[in-house]
Amino acid sequence: MPSERLQKQIDFIVEIDKMKKIFRQNVVIGTNRNENDAEHSWHLAVMAMLLLEYAESKNLDNLKVIKMILIHDLVEIDAGDTFCYDEKGYEDKEERERKAAQRIFSILPPDQGREILELWQEFEELKTPEARFAASLDRLQPLILNYHTQGHTWQRPGVNKEKVYKRNEILQKGAPELWKYVEEIVEDSIKKGYLKD
Repeated sequence: MPSERLQKQIDFIVEIDKMKKIFRQNVVIGTNRNENDAEHSWHLAVMAMLLLEYAESKNLDNLKVIKMILIHDLVEIDAGDTFCYDEKGYEDKEERERKAAQRIFSILPPDQGREILELWQEFEELKTPEARFAASLDRLQPLILNYHTQGHTWQRPGVNKEKVYKRNEILQKGAPELWKYVEEIVEDSIKKGYLKD
């Protein structure tokens, strides 16, 4: 029989498999299939490895960034994915996600549950260079997917250039060089008809 600690860790591993069933608004490039949260988190982790040189701080703890990226959407197992331009959905998003964090992270042994909760809170608060870089990548990845799927989620009513810039403004601080790339993508998307001006 596994120890109590190992059993809690295995229970958590089984629980987070549900992330594969949480579908996001973006589609996978070259398909009509919505991306799931696990794919999104994996994609962000690879981006963190590759794009570290563009972070605001040159002394960033990239392992911490990758940990934040891998756990930041686990709360969506309970809270669901809230479309980033859904103002109504954002009204109770924070409360739904906080409750989810408490339940899901409490499955772990207390020391690991605390560590993951603290990483999740740090990501949400955006006060550290690591959190800002992780959040910058979290905004950049859907932008890249939208650009390469002819503005798939940008075609929804009410989505326009102003909202896309607002959503991605964290990059100005978290990854200034990548913000320039965001501007290029947004302006080119307007020219191509993927995004409303």
